[in-house]
Amino acid sequence: MTASAFFRTRIFVFLTTLSTLAASTSPAADAPAESKADRDARMKWFADARFGLFIHWGVYCVPAGEWQGKTNYGEWFLEETHMPVSQYEKFAGQFNPVKFDAKQWVAQAKAAGMKYIVITSKHHDGFGMFPSEQTDWCIKSTPFKRDPLKELSVACREAGLKFCLYHSIMDWHHPDWGTRRKWNDKASGEPDMDRYAAYMKAQLKELVTNYGPLGILWFDGEWEKPWTPERGEDLYKYCRSLQPDIIINNRVGKGRDGMKGMDKGPSVGDYGTPEQNVPDNGFGPGVYWESCMTMNGHWGYNKNDNHWKSTKELIHNLVVCASGGGNYLLNIGPTSEGLFPDASVERLKQMGDWTKVNGASIYGTTASSIGKPKWGRSTTKGDTIFLHVFDWPKDGKLVVEKMPRSAKRVSLLADAEKKPLAMKAEGGKLILNVPPSAPNAVDTVIVVE
Repeated sequence: MTASAFFRTRIFVFLTTLSTLAASTSPAADAPAESKADRDARMKWFADARFGLFIHWGVYCVPAGEWQGKTNYGEWFLEETHMPVSQYEKFAGQFNPVKFDAKQWVAQAKAAGMKYIVITSKHHDGFGMFPSEQTDWCIKSTPFKRDPLKELSVACREAGLKFCLYHSIMDWHHPDWGTRRKWNDKASGEPDMDRYAAYMKAQLKELVTNYGPLGILWFDGEWEKPWTPERGEDLYKYCRSLQPDIIINNRVGKGRDGMKGMDKGPSVGDYGTPEQNVPDNGFGPGVYWESCMTMNGHWGYNKNDNHWKSTKELIHNLVVCASGGGNYLLNIGPTSEGLFPDASVERLKQMGDWTKVNGASIYGTTASSIGKPKWGRSTTKGDTIFLHVFDWPKDGKLVVEKMPRSAKRVSLLADAEKKPLAMKAEGGKLILNVPPSAPNAVDTVIVVE
């Protein structure tokens, strides 16, 4: 951004603030009154979906994780290098993802069995992946003259996936974010959080208006001191006033217990967000949550990071999430050309091969009703229990303990003919006769009706 463009932006933000500041300093419009039944109805699609795609994409993918001999950077490039903002802004001029194909991305996600997509509209570097009227620090300042969020939103709706947006509360670029970095050489004057909140609300209104209806607003970057519980509650109410049925994660507020992701104190938001971990047993009935995890070691694209999780591990993560009553949000960091890395594409396809056969044991299920068996996990759907067998019994006998009621019929989910497996009840246990080898080495699913 040129100096003149920067000052034009500041003037525009100031004028916008005059008309919107009242909304940021006085109580927000109340979110719609909601009973538990209403909340459960609003959350139903989310609870049924179980599997989503996270996408971290921004100008930080231009250096592809490498700078001055170090190769460990990702989406936190600006913060970790302490690069002057004026220098970092030059990456925008190099961001031209001409190979981006929204329909292809959505098709790959859908084929993998994913039901929703959450993509970064703005990460902590403040760069907007959409043409915002509030600033030039967005997709408008790149050679790429298209609107990737618009194209993705259309493609998602056509494919039947929910379109959702990640929006960072923290902003290392904006002059009014309260903890301004010393290397922000473009900022002047004193930070003003009321002015910043007005700016953020104006951008969020653009997103809900131009790309909605949205499934989720996924906030992040709430942990620094300038963001307060009061601002979090105000922002939650504001976003729900724009779209009453929208779902908002708990990072809009200040109650999150670090990477564990669940609230440890006063909370605001609709669900918890464990990060890079999968809670082993979930959190009980009525608690909504979603584990977000990377495929390798970075959220944003890093060309040198080849520490990819195996497809087996990814499928097990999905199952463990579902068995605890939660969702799995699996991340991809696209390249600056607009492509998913080959290793990500390969894993999506392999996960799709599994979900195509076994999806009924994931979507629309609730948490395990038999605890955490030694051989794997389980999910529940009405009167049906799905046994996810990770470790196949060598003696051909699968023992299911803590059966909540008697079984009427047992079969392999992958068996189109639904041939019943021999079974017997013994001392509160269900003992199944299973094939000598696992039909699926990663996870064979057995249906208990």
